[in-house]
Amino acid sequence: MNDDLQGISFSNSRILDREKLRSRHLYHFCKRIIDMVLSACGLVILSPVLLAVAGGIKHEEKGGTVIYRQQRVGKNGELFSIYKFRSMCMGADKKLEELKQLNEVEGAMFKLHNDPRVTKIGKLLRRTSLDELPQLYNVLKGDMSLVGPRPPLPNEVAHYSEYDKQRLLVVPGCTGLWQVSARNEVGFHEMVELDLQYIQKSGLLYDLALILKTIKIMIVPNGAY
Repeated sequence: MNDDLQGISFSNSRILDREKLRSRHLYHFCKRIIDMVLSACGLVILSPVLLAVAGGIKHEEKGGTVIYRQQRVGKNGELFSIYKFRSMCMGADKKLEELKQLNEVEGAMFKLHNDPRVTKIGKLLRRTSLDELPQLYNVLKGDMSLVGPRPPLPNEVAHYSEYDKQRLLVVPGCTGLWQVSARNEVGFHEMVELDLQYIQKSGLLYDLALILKTIKIMIVPNGAY
């Protein structure tokens, strides 16, 4: 197992204290302020990168869109539209049904190492996580936080157990413990455990550590696909 996962307990018995989570007003307030400041600064500072990526996507598939918009499930089951750079060919969602039998992970999540729908530039974007940069706009809007559980698809949540639904008790994030912990080396149930562990341990310093680790991974990719 990857060194990032050492010391993590996959107990499948982590019950979160919902009242304690709701009462952390100072943490939530500070986290929201940090989210707004850093996401706004990020969109400005990274604007040359955003433009370069958009140009590359347009060059590869001239008739295609640059931004991919998809419905996701946020805190307490509320739906929102997530924004990403398009890393798949046009019409990729319609082709998913044909590939479901090739899914490489168990549970309510789809992962395929050599997904034929991913474009050439899309492979680079996914490896470096650059496809996630438009989510800074989601953070600025308040749909997401910089750090938190990955926001799932509605059809994934339809298969969640009550235990799994605990990961929907907080605002979803662009990055988190699962995202920086060799995310393609663990399955759905391990992802849930990592998210619940993050929620239990969450704090401003812990969030900062995960943000710094994410920046490192963008420079030295951890095998995301």
